[in-house]
Amino acid sequence: MSTISDTLDLVTQAKILKTFPGAVPSSASTKYVSLRYHERVTFLISVENATTVTGSAITLQQATDVDGTDEKAQSFTEMHANIDTEAADALKPTVVASNTFTTDATNSKSLLYAIEIDKDDLDTANGFDCIRVALGNAVAATVTVVAILWPVTTSGVNPSVIVE
Repeated sequence: MSTISDTLDLVTQAKILKTFPGAVPSSASTKYVSLRYHERVTFLISVENATTVTGSAITLQQATDVDGTDEKAQSFTEMHANIDTEAADALKPTVVASNTFTTDATNSKSLLYAIEIDKDDLDTANGFDCIRVALGNAVAATVTVVAILWPVTTSGVNPSVIVE
């Protein structure tokens, strides 16, 4: 027996986009995404370490629009990490201190991190409905950030999350 969740695929139920292309972050800025039409966002942060690596500090920023107006820090206390995707497939829940963590700096490792934020975690009372991952400078670590916004709260087309 088929249900609606069985008949819709992920790209119909969620908005998926790359907010930072594969690059070594250096004075880099990621795209803001709007949670206006979605309940939550999962940020996937993929890191490919070369040698002589320094990790990238990861924080979150919220704003009142996708241009970054009134940007301020977003608190979060947990992320999920896999610091060796070649050896394991599990993302381990990990406590975050002071709303930041630094990616692992082990040479020649592939890493994957996930951060989940609910729309209600933002300062929505003051008009904050946009969020982004902020990346600190790194050496020999190529970082890619993908945002998955889900579920969509409007009927019909899955609206843009980078244009307001």
